[in-house]
Amino acid sequence: MVEAKIGVIGGSGLYQIEGLSDVEEVALNTPFGEPSDVITLGTLQSVRVAFLPRHGRGHHISPAELPARANIYALKSLGVEHIISISAVGSLKEDIHPLDMVVPDQLIDRTGSRPNTFFGQGLVAHIGFADPFCPTLSRLLYETARKTRANVHQGGTCVVIEGPSFSTRAESFLYRSWGASVVGMTALPEARLAREAEICYATLAFVTDYDCWHQSQESVTVEMVIANLQRSVEIAKNTVKTAVSQIPKRRECQCATALKDAIITSPEHVPAYLKKDLALLIGKYVK
Repeated sequence: MVEAKIGVIGGSGLYQIEGLSDVEEVALNTPFGEPSDVITLGTLQSVRVAFLPRHGRGHHISPAELPARANIYALKSLGVEHIISISAVGSLKEDIHPLDMVVPDQLIDRTGSRPNTFFGQGLVAHIGFADPFCPTLSRLLYETARKTRANVHQGGTCVVIEGPSFSTRAESFLYRSWGASVVGMTALPEARLAREAEICYATLAFVTDYDCWHQSQESVTVEMVIANLQRSVEIAKNTVKTAVSQIPKRRECQCATALKDAIITSPEHVPAYLKKDLALLIGKYVK
């Protein structure tokens, strides 16, 4: 099996980066079904990178229907230890403008219908999730993004909503009252699943609009989001291109051992099929 230590989840054209070589596509299946699309592997800055279009090519998968477990499992099966997530968000703060970037450090979960764990069905695990993003990878993304001369904000809380509709005005004001910075639809359950898979995960969020709370700005529309996202694509590519060569080969963060003390179920009580299906994740802890 081909391997890549770094995964990038984002738009379907993100892998079209200048300097990407040795490109190949890999179709994978997992115990949780197929990922959003084939995974494109390539060498960038002498580093092997795996690119996965979150919504599939042509953007045909709704946020609430994303096969997040299959996506994270597939990347894990390729040897991925770091995931850079590129996503679109709406701003909840006056000083976070459209076309700015945010590297959030906290999440509020407002989803409800999405499978959000690899565990259950006879295997119980309680991971620590107080800090949902890898601090090491987040800091690197922030420092790298700043070099693009774009306006980037370090830290902040991202509210993750179910979608596919945007927020109501009342919801938008509610999220502002909580002190949240941005609102999006995709960081969860990705971040939680990545932690369960002991993968470092960080998000580079591109602000496309002011959501619907801003009285002097027009309410968010699909056309607005797409237009501003397209303007941000080159910044995303340049950030990824620079960041992948600077990611430490040795991991000293807690992401790498998140499952060490998290599995509560005694090994003899774990169903055999789960031991098989989840061997990639739990094999070093449950025999």
